[in-house]
Amino acid sequence: MTASEKFFAAQKQYAETFKKHLANGVEFLSDAVYIDPEAEIAPGAVILPGCILRGHTTVAAGCVIGPNTLLEDTAVGQNTTVNASQCYRSTLGPGNRIGPYAHVREGTVTGAGVHLGAYVETKNAHFARGSTVSHLTYIGDAEVGKYCNFGCGTVTCNYDGEGKYKTVIGDYAFIGCNTNLVAPVTVGDGAFTAAGSTVGQDVPAGALAIERGKQVNIPGWGTKKLQKYTEKKKKLEAEQEGQ
Repeated sequence: MTASEKFFAAQKQYAETFKKHLANGVEFLSDAVYIDPEAEIAPGAVILPGCILRGHTTVAAGCVIGPNTLLEDTAVGQNTTVNASQCYRSTLGPGNRIGPYAHVREGTVTGAGVHLGAYVETKNAHFARGSTVSHLTYIGDAEVGKYCNFGCGTVTCNYDGEGKYKTVIGDYAFIGCNTNLVAPVTVGDGAFTAAGSTVGQDVPAGALAIERGKQVNIPGWGTKKLQKYTEKKKKLEAEQEGQ
């Protein structure tokens, strides 16, 4: 088969797959999508423009997928939204909110009502019901309990160049912004980590883990350091206002 023949055969298959789902009650706002023949989409799901569904992907009823979303060998539970994100070999529970710009890597499993937000990356991580990871966070090789909240900039430090290590977080835990969880480590039920902490030891249930260097303020240091910069900006500002 020539290259052109392969192209037209693929186009025919794409058109047939699209028509099959359309006739089965899947809602499309545009035909600007690609769906592998193996993919299964329940009636009532909405597929927005720019989506690619590869492999043995399944989308349940009530889901809104897209725009601009890639799902590969991923199961999506009822009433879940996946917005402008990529998901690979994962299982998303019902009522999830994924994205925008989330990277859900292989082995991720989420319970009901989980939120993985903007620029969140997960890999081989299990999240129980209602846990929230809103933005700019990496969770890998982790077991997360229910109704946990992750602050912006949290990282599970799971790889030391040789081995992968696990982070375990209990129910109702609150992980402060810019926390580094150095695996293997366990954070107990209802425990807190203070913002900016590097946590390398287990945190007991209900405890607060805080690890910070002592702050020292040096008077006048900033004024001297920024003198030339502020003068330059003030001059620029005056020139702009004079135009």
